[in-house]
Amino acid sequence: MDSREDLEFLRKTQKDLLGGIDTWVPDSARVWNYWLGGKDNFTVDREAAEEYARLFPGIFKLVHGQRAFGARAVRYLVAKGVRQFLVLGSGLPADENPHQVAQLLAPQCRVVCVDNDAMAVTHGEALLVSTPEGAIHQIDADLRDPGRILAETAQILDLGQPVAILMIAVLGHITDNDQARQIVRHLMDALPTGSYLALSDATDIHPDLVQAQQGYNASGAAPYRLRTPEQIEQFFDGLEQIEPGLVSPALWLPDLGHQAPSAVGALAGAAVKR
Repeated sequence: MDSREDLEFLRKTQKDLLGGIDTWVPDSARVWNYWLGGKDNFTVDREAAEEYARLFPGIFKLVHGQRAFGARAVRYLVAKGVRQFLVLGSGLPADENPHQVAQLLAPQCRVVCVDNDAMAVTHGEALLVSTPEGAIHQIDADLRDPGRILAETAQILDLGQPVAILMIAVLGHITDNDQARQIVRHLMDALPTGSYLALSDATDIHPDLVQAQQGYNASGAAPYRLRTPEQIEQFFDGLEQIEPGLVSPALWLPDLGHQAPSAVGALAGAAVKR
């Protein structure tokens, strides 16, 4: 074998030994963990995260703002009577996970967390602890397979009753815009009236953010697509948006608490299926 083949063999061997965790390229869940102040990351992730922050220093506020939006969205949804949650792209557990917020307010809440990142799934299975009255379940699945997600979710949640889908900074992993919209529609079409969609994602309107994302995408990591505000708005097609509509994460119902500093580069919103 030449040196390139040797390196690829070594990488594969190490990945197999670590249960599918690849420490040779940055990983979005681990990079986010670093930006959130976590320790579940490797040198390659920290280097990528720091280079991203060098080009776009606002990334720390952006990720904290989106996470805080997710917590406020859960508070709003529980207040509306929702007791079932499907969290897509759940990532590595951190403070104020959606299931924690939901079950603190209503212990009977049932939550399904979905991710296909090996480390996120392993940590989720080990650390996501439910209240006795409710349930929490981790699914190892790809967002590109909504049929499988729904089939496995139906074993934990009653899909005949309203479900809230949370998609916090995850749809950019689906780089084809039409495919991303089809996934959202497939999921929402399977849910009854009274179900909700809450999502946030980064936009392409800030030049420094665009440059930082381009550098990250060129690193060998799984690419992430920044979208226009109009493209993010389209994910709510056929649904009734909750006021104040699609806004900066910090501006979405800030009175619900879980506030974070205002940041540029992301939009957040929620909608109900009528």
